[in-house]
Amino acid sequence: MATTPISFSLQGLATSSAHEYLARTTGTYPPPQESDLLKAIRTALRGSDTESGSSIQSASFLDDSDPQTVDELTWNAHTVVLSQGGVMRKQWNFQEEGQAIQWACIGWLEQNIPENPARSHTTGHYTSSSDPPPRRPDPDERPTFGPFAQVQQNSVPDLGKQMRVSAVFIFLRSIGRIFVKDGHEFTFALPFIVRKAWPLSPHGVMIQRVLEPSEFEEAELTGDAVLPTIFSVTSPFSEAGAVGLTAGIVGGFRGEGTPSLKDEDENSTKPLKPVVPTEMVVWASHRGPASKDDVLVTVDVKKSQLSVWRYVYIKPKDTPMPLGHAQADTLAKKRQSLAGVERRRSSAMFSPTLRPREQSPTPQFGFPELPPLSSLPGMPPALSTTTAMTSLVAGDSSQRSGTVKGRRNSLTRNDLSVTMDRMVLGGRFDGAPALLPIEHGRMKAAYWMERIYTQELTAGDAHSWRSISVALFDDRYDGVSSRSLMSICLPHSQCAFLFSISPGTDNTLKAIPLTHIPAISVASLRATRDNIWDLLVVKPDHQLAIRTHGIHELPIELCTSSPSIDNSSLRIDPRRTPPIDHGPIIAVHSGYFSTAVVTFFDGWKERVTIDLVPHDSLVSQCMQILSLSLPSDYMFALHSMFLHRWSASGRPTANNIDFMYFSHSFFSCFLIPHGIRPVDKTPWSLLGTSPSHDQFVDDPALRGLEMPPNPLLKSSSAPRAEDSKPHFLMGPALCALHTLGENLRLMVDQYQSLVRLVPLICGVAKTVRPEWADYWKRLCPDAVPVWPSPATTVTAFVDDRLPVWPPDISAILYGRISNPEWQVPWDTQEVAVRFGIAPAFIYGQLNPLVSLQHLTDIYKCLADKNVPQTQKRAENAIFLMVNAKLGSEFLSRLPIGIAAPLREAARTCQLAPPGDWPLAAYRAIGRNDLAASADDAPEVLFSDGYKPVKEFINPTCRRQTIGEIVNQARAAGGGEVEAVTGVELDLADFTDIRFGQDRRLEEVARMLCSSKVPNVKWVERPELSEHDQTKEHQNLVMRIAERTLALPFGRAMFTFGSVPTVNREAYTIPKMEYSIRVQPMNVTITSEPGKIPLPESMKWGDFHNGVAAGLRISPFSTGVESSWIAFNKPSELTPEHAGFLFGLGLTGHLKEMLTWHTFGYLTPKHDLTSIGVLLGLSAANVGSSNTHVTKLLAVHTPALLPTPTVDLNVSLMTQAAGLAGVGLLYLGTKNRRMAEVCLNQISRKDLVQPDLSNEHREAYTFAAALSFGMIMLGKGSNVPADMALISRLTTLVHGDVGMSSQRGAQALFDINLTSPSATIGLGLMYLRTERRDIADIMTIPDTVLALNRIQPSFVLIRTIARSLIMWDAIEPTADWVIAQLPVSIREAVDAYAKGKAVDDAMGLAYYNILAGSCFVVALKYAGTAREAAYLMIVRYFDLFTRLVYSAGPHFDQKIRRSAYRDGLNLISISLSMVMAGTGEITCFRRLRYAYGMYQQTMHTQQSKYGVHVATHMSIGLLFLGGGRFTLGTSDAAIACMVAAFFPRTHFVSSDNKCYLQALRHFWVLAVEPRCLIARDVDSTEVVYLPVKITMKEGKDTGTTQLISPTLIPDLDKLLSIRVDTPRYWPFYLDTEHLPRHRQSLLRSQTLFVKRRTAFLSYTEDPRGSRSLFVRSGSSAGDAATLDFPQSTDTKIHPAGDLGEFITSFSNDVLFLAFADHFARETEVDEERMFQAYCHASLLDSILQDKPQTLQTHLMLFLYRTMSPKSRYFHLRLQDLRFAADFYSKIYDRRFSGRSENNARTPLVRDSTVAGALHALDQQLDLVRTKPHFVNMLGQYARGERVIESEPSASHSLAWYLLRNGVPVSTLLVILKGLARDAHVQCLGLPPPEGCDDSALLDLGIKEVLHGAGTKMTTSLGSGWSVRSLDEMIDAWKIGA
Repeated sequence: MATTPISFSLQGLATSSAHEYLARTTGTYPPPQESDLLKAIRTALRGSDTESGSSIQSASFLDDSDPQTVDELTWNAHTVVLSQGGVMRKQWNFQEEGQAIQWACIGWLEQNIPENPARSHTTGHYTSSSDPPPRRPDPDERPTFGPFAQVQQNSVPDLGKQMRVSAVFIFLRSIGRIFVKDGHEFTFALPFIVRKAWPLSPHGVMIQRVLEPSEFEEAELTGDAVLPTIFSVTSPFSEAGAVGLTAGIVGGFRGEGTPSLKDEDENSTKPLKPVVPTEMVVWASHRGPASKDDVLVTVDVKKSQLSVWRYVYIKPKDTPMPLGHAQADTLAKKRQSLAGVERRRSSAMFSPTLRPREQSPTPQFGFPELPPLSSLPGMPPALSTTTAMTSLVAGDSSQRSGTVKGRRNSLTRNDLSVTMDRMVLGGRFDGAPALLPIEHGRMKAAYWMERIYTQELTAGDAHSWRSISVALFDDRYDGVSSRSLMSICLPHSQCAFLFSISPGTDNTLKAIPLTHIPAISVASLRATRDNIWDLLVVKPDHQLAIRTHGIHELPIELCTSSPSIDNSSLRIDPRRTPPIDHGPIIAVHSGYFSTAVVTFFDGWKERVTIDLVPHDSLVSQCMQILSLSLPSDYMFALHSMFLHRWSASGRPTANNIDFMYFSHSFFSCFLIPHGIRPVDKTPWSLLGTSPSHDQFVDDPALRGLEMPPNPLLKSSSAPRAEDSKPHFLMGPALCALHTLGENLRLMVDQYQSLVRLVPLICGVAKTVRPEWADYWKRLCPDAVPVWPSPATTVTAFVDDRLPVWPPDISAILYGRISNPEWQVPWDTQEVAVRFGIAPAFIYGQLNPLVSLQHLTDIYKCLADKNVPQTQKRAENAIFLMVNAKLGSEFLSRLPIGIAAPLREAARTCQLAPPGDWPLAAYRAIGRNDLAASADDAPEVLFSDGYKPVKEFINPTCRRQTIGEIVNQARAAGGGEVEAVTGVELDLADFTDIRFGQDRRLEEVARMLCSSKVPNVKWVERPELSEHDQTKEHQNLVMRIAERTLALPFGRAMFTFGSVPTVNREAYTIPKMEYSIRVQPMNVTITSEPGKIPLPESMKWGDFHNGVAAGLRISPFSTGVESSWIAFNKPSELTPEHAGFLFGLGLTGHLKEMLTWHTFGYLTPKHDLTSIGVLLGLSAANVGSSNTHVTKLLAVHTPALLPTPTVDLNVSLMTQAAGLAGVGLLYLGTKNRRMAEVCLNQISRKDLVQPDLSNEHREAYTFAAALSFGMIMLGKGSNVPADMALISRLTTLVHGDVGMSSQRGAQALFDINLTSPSATIGLGLMYLRTERRDIADIMTIPDTVLALNRIQPSFVLIRTIARSLIMWDAIEPTADWVIAQLPVSIREAVDAYAKGKAVDDAMGLAYYNILAGSCFVVALKYAGTAREAAYLMIVRYFDLFTRLVYSAGPHFDQKIRRSAYRDGLNLISISLSMVMAGTGEITCFRRLRYAYGMYQQTMHTQQSKYGVHVATHMSIGLLFLGGGRFTLGTSDAAIACMVAAFFPRTHFVSSDNKCYLQALRHFWVLAVEPRCLIARDVDSTEVVYLPVKITMKEGKDTGTTQLISPTLIPDLDKLLSIRVDTPRYWPFYLDTEHLPRHRQSLLRSQTLFVKRRTAFLSYTEDPRGSRSLFVRSGSSAGDAATLDFPQSTDTKIHPAGDLGEFITSFSNDVLFLAFADHFARETEVDEERMFQAYCHASLLDSILQDKPQTLQTHLMLFLYRTMSPKSRYFHLRLQDLRFAADFYSKIYDRRFSGRSENNARTPLVRDSTVAGALHALDQQLDLVRTKPHFVNMLGQYARGERVIESEPSASHSLAWYLLRNGVPVSTLLVILKGLARDAHVQCLGLPPPEGCDDSALLDLGIKEVLHGAGTKMTTSLGSGWSVRSLDEMIDAWKIGA
């Protein structure tokens, strides 16, 4: 049988569709006659050693990562076709290139794939600066920025993830093309002609150039070596580098570990040593499915030598080494020698740029920054790092991936030799060669080769090297090491050498010759094993054979399959009919997995599929387990016999017949008599053997019908005795198969396979250990026809190496969790070790017992005696499951008993999960809320793009009709787009919860909207003439226009961050509407032309409108990149776009702007655009000291230039913006150079005297002072440098005493400008330092004379600056405010209250100090909503409001009213600062009143605009970001708030004289997203949620209860957030101790929560009166229904209508589907009990939120009601026993947590499981009393042959034995004899040897029998039942 070849049919012509297509397009005309000259020219152009260009070539690429597809390339001279599975997918044509295709292949390319392409920067971005990172603050130093800003600044840029992508490499004559699967294309130059290419691992390709004979002549003339021929390409942005030659490669086998070179030191200091150029590559591997080894084969034709190499990829180094004179001279000579060889070739320059049609703005490769190469000696000065890819520089030809944007350059013919020289030798020599750095070997080469074997060849073999075939196969672990076999076939010698490729003892790869076999061609394919490839050999006699199991031979024959259909009626393939003799087979080639291509003598090729892998997984599992237990010779004999028998019948797979052939082969191989059962050919009997019978035999609908006979039970004759001793390997085989059976027992879906396997196990066990057959007969009674009996056992044949009773996995697992001391003796290698066998390992280390191994490990964790805590044991077990990637699918496949401990462990973790688990672990225990909260992807707060799940189950609004959808589409197609108002939030799901059902947000949107015509009430005055009325209307329009111009300030705050992502369309900026609609006349009035004061006013209004539009885009928005910004650029620069750019900069998006785009904005010198870009770039790079931005600021700020007096043609306003930008850019850096510049600008000399050219001098001075303060923010100290700054600042505050005493001397500065500026600068410099001495510098005058010398506003600023320094002293109390007042002012105010007259100076100072005090309190408590601060500021707000509206018209009162108005402006902003983002209604009422006072005339005309600005900013702050954001209190935030809310009032919209309006938007840099949002993880809805927040204020720690959405305290003060409410699963966010929790809160302020299914959300049920506990009533009746199901009327149940009832409580589709399918009311009596049971189980699951128990309850009901005749009845009974014993005997002790005083109820009550078992016991009680059963039980107990009197008797006996844990018959006979002997010997003897009382003696013997029998059987928790023991004793008495 073994020598009979296995037949396979040929499958037709081996041509693909691509081959046929190219054959048609190429044409079949004979080639024209060519002259010798033309042939020589063609050869010179194509290369002398390449394939013919006119032929069609093909190459396939098989990758094990996607085994279902094979990619194939087919090409001719100009066309390449990519095919998959024979289907053409892609075609490339290179006719236009004018070059023929040399070779093509498919390989891997390594790319950086950014996770967020919008955040991946290139070198053109400002963020890619080579600046050193900003100075890290000392641990004791207070950080400048808040925690949210720190996260953004410290975030690592998304450099992408290194990923391998499939790519097509096409090599033309002088260029190469790479086509990546993701659509990118690359072009690179080839300075040589490619002969052939091979894919390499891990990525890249190896190419070998054509070696011209003339090169040898040149080498002989010059005395130099021939240049290398083997190169590698690893990146499209690097040159092809020569492959290095090394003495040895250590480690890094099969891609694991890190490889290294033996001669690393030598290669790191010396030039590259290339491979000998005469080595011709024959074949290279690429870690395909055949083998993971990286080897290649070459032939040196000159030496007639074959070499086997190992290659490896090692990332090149990038540090050049200095080169001496001698080396440089030598290399220079080599360069000259190469020039002549390559002179006739030309090439396009290497171009890393994409073709125009596929240019990508973001190349996908990361490249390290290199120093400027032009700085090296001999380098062209024009070159930089970005042009390194032009291949003109030697410093960057190493093969590393790089993010490089190069420009296209050309390469002359003369430079080609330089390029080759550089690629090979690594040097360019212009200038002094001795000083040149050279690239050493490790810097040049990416791939290295080590020669591991050499074989001398005959001359004939060497010259026919192209026909050598190489194959890797049999890659597996062989018991010693992981190795693969290699075959190298030499067709000329008709011999194939076989090698073993494996690691040696020195950690290098070895090629060990094994043998040689006769062969003329070899190929590898998957033939006999699914995971191991075999060798297909063509013998010299042209016969085929498979070398498998190492080198064992399996003969193969091929036959032509002739079609059975007449060709006249249907043509099959005319090329195959009639059959033509193509001669013998001369070669084979690998195809797709099991497919090979055979080549006949005449060149004809046909496909053949040699697939001998069994389709039945059970056969493969048996082979795998036996290969771990049996020797290799026996395994090959068994495998070969099976394959021959299976193939002889045509390799059928239907009805699992392949397993039948395996069973027969196994019995025959081990000489086990099995006998083929006589088959009854009647249809009725055949039905019993069909798959339909197996499928429907247990169907309840067929219970009343007669079933076909079981073929196993029909042959009930006794097995004949063995004639000879069984094979010595039957014991190990039985152990292996039994272990496999136990593994199948653990998976419910494997029961069918188990039933088929048991007859094979019993067939082996009946001779060597019949008790094992008895074990399986109990579990599968139908599998064996008769019961094994001691009467038929041949004692001599029993294998004593096997225990009497086999190991039972369920008993072992039970014992393990019951008693931690019990070790689990289970290992796949254990069988072979026990029996002293060297296993075959024909499948390697493939473990067929994966489920068993996993469960064993998990149960070990659950019973770990070293971990006493229940919670910790459960966590370890679940963590182990997660690491093994075992999820809910694995649990659902387990029987309920085995799964019960795992489910209980998951429940333990579910109730109290640890805080530092990975996401997969949270998902595994059903806590997807914790998984979502711990996810790295930030949660977007917007509802755009998805609806809550609940909307699909219970939609709140009707669906749109088709007509409505059509109308919307028609309107959109017609351009009817709704105008953007600029106040859209699109946050309905959040705002509805945040602010309830009131309309405050709509009111704010209405008030701040500037794009709609406002309605204005107008009292008609009939006495006015038409002209006067028109004039009044125009005045009204003017007043509303002033308000409209100020609206963007508030709207920017209100809509901040409300657009989550931008699309590719133009971004719309809402218009500014200056018309009004007068009511009740309903007349629209527009302003007359030129009536609005100045065009400048409208420009600045548009600027702020643009800022508001830009700030709508969220800082976390994606899609904002430089191309999108440039796309939105208008044709002419406008104020709106300038503001838009500023807004993008404030949110950080201008980081994306490319450098050259910036110049387009700054070159026109458009003031507003320059201001927007400069401030925007500075804000985007705040605190980074970015040098790129500094340079931009310098060219707009003369102060930063070496000659500050140079005229830059830049307005003073732009210069002020540049100075402010410096402050932002160097915020908190303490850069003394920049601080000195800013300090000098405070007293700039040309600003001392006002004139027309410096009308903005005050704004410039303030900008300089704020910049100085920001740079030195909080960094003031006592060092001499700081003291010098203090001295200068003091002079600027109080003036120079010496200068003021000299009359007539010109002042160096204007103290009216410098005093307030220097004051605020000094305050910021010493922020929070508590320096009383510094604060005293800015003393507040306390006399009328002193107060009259300074402006009243100076007092306000000094109050602010003093408080900034004395920060900790600030308190929100009236006492603190009074303490800020000098004593004299305080006394004057008290006197004024008593009616005495007070000087105006005192009064003005008093109100300025009050306003300043409110402002600093607001600064300290910004965003905290602190009640004390709120009450204090509200008190003064109301005071100032009364003062403003009560002042009279006199001049002195106008002065006071102006002070009141300015104070009220500042206090209203202060109020909103404290309440920022809260939307507090009483604040809003006050501000709404102020908003509506535009018609009042009690304030001066000049200050109206400033009043509107303050009012609108207050409203915007109150609703900051729609309530999602608030203000921070970090140092940077304080400085930015001081700048944004600086107490200077603008008179009109164009007023920038006193203060730069653009600085009003710096509040953005103080914003923090501190709104805590709770989102239901299942429904994705924002919900109300009570949370307990623990925070630390100083040394005090307190806990407060809040309801989210809510603003939370500063994260530096926040300690923890706890969700502790019965409606949601518990959640604890420990921001103090767990960094991940803190990072999660910083990244996304969303808490994902999971609602318990028994409760409704707080929105639906605020009082909790609708919970399921209330509505469903008592659950006692439901529990009883689960324990004892009975038919009940569910209509009377409070939760009878489960459909509607559950829908309102749960979005879980499982609950809804379960209620709909199983708990629906029915009228059928038989189904009512099931419906009532499902009803109760569903309520039980929902009440306790445990959906995982539904499956368990259904299975328990199935167990309770299943038929004892079911084939799986006994398997399920054993599982039920396990579950019952676990819940009754183990759970409370080991799993409930009671030992830690933290007890919880189990998922399934023990009474429910016990009830199911009791129901079956009741049925068993009916069986055990039947006479025929008692008779059969007696036969079994006495060891007699069991005679079954009826068909179901065997099931009943197995049921009885299994349920009662009865020992096997063999042991019962022994126990019977021992009991009888003990009774005889002990009766009558005196104690303790005996007893006179016979009854007492029998009782003692009975106890001994019970204990001994329990230990000898499958023991769970109950053991051998006492009742069964009594029945056994009665049976023994009957037999006696």
